[in-house]
Amino acid sequence: MSKKRPGGESLPSAPSTATGPSPDHEVPAATPVPDPKRWWALAVIALAQLMVILDGTVVNIALPSAQRALGMSDADRQWVITAYTLAFGGLLLLGGRIADLVGRKRTFVIGLAGFAAASALGGAAAGPGMLFAARALQGAFAAVLAPSALSLLATTFTDPKERARAFGVYGALAGGGSAVGLIVGGLLTEYLNWRWSLYVNVPIALAALLGAPAFLRDRSGRRSGHLDVPGALLGCGGLVALVYGFSEAEPRGWSSPSVLTLLVAGAVLLAAFVWWQSRAASPLLPLRIVRDRVRAGSLATMGLATIGMFGVFLFLTYYLQVVLGYPPVRTGLAFVPISAGIVIGATQIAARLLPRTAPRTLMSSGMVLAAVGMVLLSSLTVHTQYVTHVLPALLLLGLGMGLTFMPVYATATAGVPAQDAGVASAVLNTVQQMGASLGTVLLNTIATSATGRYLHSHVRGPDADGAILDQGMVHGFSVAYRCSAGVLLLAALVAGLTVWHRTPKHAGHDAPA
Repeated sequence: MSKKRPGGESLPSAPSTATGPSPDHEVPAATPVPDPKRWWALAVIALAQLMVILDGTVVNIALPSAQRALGMSDADRQWVITAYTLAFGGLLLLGGRIADLVGRKRTFVIGLAGFAAASALGGAAAGPGMLFAARALQGAFAAVLAPSALSLLATTFTDPKERARAFGVYGALAGGGSAVGLIVGGLLTEYLNWRWSLYVNVPIALAALLGAPAFLRDRSGRRSGHLDVPGALLGCGGLVALVYGFSEAEPRGWSSPSVLTLLVAGAVLLAAFVWWQSRAASPLLPLRIVRDRVRAGSLATMGLATIGMFGVFLFLTYYLQVVLGYPPVRTGLAFVPISAGIVIGATQIAARLLPRTAPRTLMSSGMVLAAVGMVLLSSLTVHTQYVTHVLPALLLLGLGMGLTFMPVYATATAGVPAQDAGVASAVLNTVQQMGASLGTVLLNTIATSATGRYLHSHVRGPDADGAILDQGMVHGFSVAYRCSAGVLLLAALVAGLTVWHRTPKHAGHDAPA
């Protein structure tokens, strides 16, 4: 049986995975008493989220300076980025399950302290190896911190309007943190030095550590049981192999035996992981979490959105600095409009509409807006003006990301049993991290190939002048932007076809197992 709501959409009258009662048939439920310190808790969680997301890009602009200072080779410099993404993406599921077993507040504090220590170690690095190790440690502690933060948020806010506002803030930070990282990295590199792109995490983490004991309250979860060691080895090994394979595809090529071996190994390990999770007594990832259609659709939307979006930061950074000649600070500030658009889209539009609007409407609309922004970027030339072409595109991209990420976070974490809140949050973070890694590699490969074809067809002599090289680079970016637009439209379609429920009335409290 199904119910009809205005607009003709069918809603299941009793969904088995507890995404909430139908809007037309309310089931009486006891409303949990709100935590009086919940908004201070949001501030603590937001600080931690900003630090984790910001650190994915804050080092990018500082990397050339760090390479010169530490004597890194061109072949090794990628490990400053890859060491972080490998540890973060590969260990997220394990971190989420540890949070459920040990306690989310406890793992939140451990993750914060470890992240601060690793950041200080990286800032004091005396050589490349020390910096690579510090970045890997940052990623490992981020894998514990990120799912703890999201699951604490999901179980702290129970009122639908308050929950929408809280996830609006979280979604704005999740989407805008990468752009903020570029701004902060440019300012710190130009006015201090590259080491402060790592040291900056220490005061942020200390502020969050001071507030965590006073304001965070962990809801009841699983405090017994054991860790699924075979699942951890299979899942983490598969994710690490995939992320490493994606990162090596650009320098080595997709046909490289080592790249193919890594990708095949990753796929086999993840297939074995799924098989084992269906049989393990205490699985690392209970498959019931991803079997729900609405949650699975939200996860797929997030993955496609990050695949399509993350190339914009890489390509625009090169376009602004190499083609238009912007210095680091001006390059970072050029990304302010996308951050502003995310904040407005998530906190002022999506957060206000979500309590009375179907999540799929917001997600699909956001992805269409972002796709339009990508199409605008695909028309850039070597003579394009920032105000007339780049600025409108960034505003559309920001609004689209804000409209999409906020309802994705709220919907994907709704109705999850208390003992699974940490791992459910880890799945969402894993999808986002893997999408970012895959999107950056795929789009960069597309752009590089298109640039090579352009130069091959336009360069007649043995050498190419700077103007031709710039034109070839911009042509490659344009091709990649068109591909990004296609991926974002696919995300809009997936959200429209799968995320059919409204936000549950009391989606933030601990759901029954």
